[in-house]
Amino acid sequence: MASAPEDPVLERYFKGHKATVTSVDFSPNSKQLATASWDTFLMLWNFRPHARAFRYVGHKDVVTSVQFSPLGNLLASASRDRTVRLWIPDKRGKYSEFKAHTAPVRSVDFSADGQLLATASEDKSIKVWNMYRQRFLYSLYRHTHWVRCAKFSPDGRLIVSCSEDKTIKIWDTTNKQCINNFSDSAGFANFVDFNPNGTCIAAAGSDHTVKVWDLRVNRLLQHYQVHSCGVNCVSFHPSGNCLITASSDGTLKILDLLEGRLIYTLQGHTGPVFTVSFSKGGELFSSGGADTQVLLWRTNFENRYCKDVIKRNLKRLHFDSSPHLLDIYPRTPHLHEGKTETVEVNPKLEVMDLQTSAPPVVDILSFHSATTTDTDVRTPPGKGEDTCSYFLNPSLMPSECAPATLKKKTEDVSDVPSESQRSIPLAVTDALEHIMEQLNVLTQTVSILEQRLTLTEDKLKDCLENQQRLCSALQQKS
Repeated sequence: MASAPEDPVLERYFKGHKATVTSVDFSPNSKQLATASWDTFLMLWNFRPHARAFRYVGHKDVVTSVQFSPLGNLLASASRDRTVRLWIPDKRGKYSEFKAHTAPVRSVDFSADGQLLATASEDKSIKVWNMYRQRFLYSLYRHTHWVRCAKFSPDGRLIVSCSEDKTIKIWDTTNKQCINNFSDSAGFANFVDFNPNGTCIAAAGSDHTVKVWDLRVNRLLQHYQVHSCGVNCVSFHPSGNCLITASSDGTLKILDLLEGRLIYTLQGHTGPVFTVSFSKGGELFSSGGADTQVLLWRTNFENRYCKDVIKRNLKRLHFDSSPHLLDIYPRTPHLHEGKTETVEVNPKLEVMDLQTSAPPVVDILSFHSATTTDTDVRTPPGKGEDTCSYFLNPSLMPSECAPATLKKKTEDVSDVPSESQRSIPLAVTDALEHIMEQLNVLTQTVSILEQRLTLTEDKLKDCLENQQRLCSALQQKS
């Protein structure tokens, strides 16, 4: 069936990854797309015709998540190698590395102002990092199983997280406390995110469902059962009117949140779909999955009336905006009906003139600019120190540091030592790095064990005190 002008269409697809695509994210100007994969690579695709794609080599295990910073001058990636990396998305591939967690890291997310980064891990914790000085700030512990995802609210005041303990938690970033908890007996959420104005959250369920909760009244607002397998990812259209879902059943579904119904089923992948994301303006969306392809779609259906809504939602990024509890979204709670008329879009059944699917790929062999762990204690620079070298993030440097940064740009490539210039063989360097990683893990493990031992001692003291009180009470009675 041919698509109507307002239906989504597959515009382009990219081939370059060698394994499952796990995450996609558009640059703020929607001219580039970053993707992560099980092949341990990060790739940067340019939408210009015949432009090269960059493949960033550096992670030592599956790359689970990738996201552009709000300004687009940094890329954050999470990996099963237990690290988080910040990349400069250009042909040099310079990065800084966070020894972030004691287990695989599942997601990364920038706050809307770009000042903070949240990471979620299988060590059951969420950690928040300061991007200005690239240092660890604090951890959030309340989950009892692997944390799959953590996201900032549009205004940065809240964090939502989901875990395999079958709970979704809402955290206050000011007091670092869990302020709300949604639990589910049927399954756990693979992915969770805020809607554009921060009043609702949507969760992609392992039990094949998509659920939308209203944070203003703390209740389930909409419940969709439109997939035949687990749902892996969701993405809100910037207008907030629609939600797109990706599932292991090989399809994408587009839901109309105002009407509470399924409107489109998209078939383009030949296996499970693990990730989907709208561009910042909503004109495009991209998906990736087990078939190693990255599909680029044009939205079409929201082009006519979403611009005013997007402008209104952008106001929610500022702290001085009016309270979002006064917003009316969604208009009313609609129950989803299973049997509704939907449009199925299958690009394989249509004749399309797709652009080049396999652009030339340039491998970027990355090199360190800094390494940070959550145990690092950095002292602010003194008056006589070079402030520019202290603030590792060039996008967040004060303006007075800009000249020095520009001057160094031409020197960055020459700073990379060649194999002949190394005083230590590469194999020895790798071995030493591995030993350092293991020592970091041991240090953090010992710290956790000490905390648990302290808690156990406190509980034993309480038990002894209670026992003494009981004995004294019994003696008095006798």
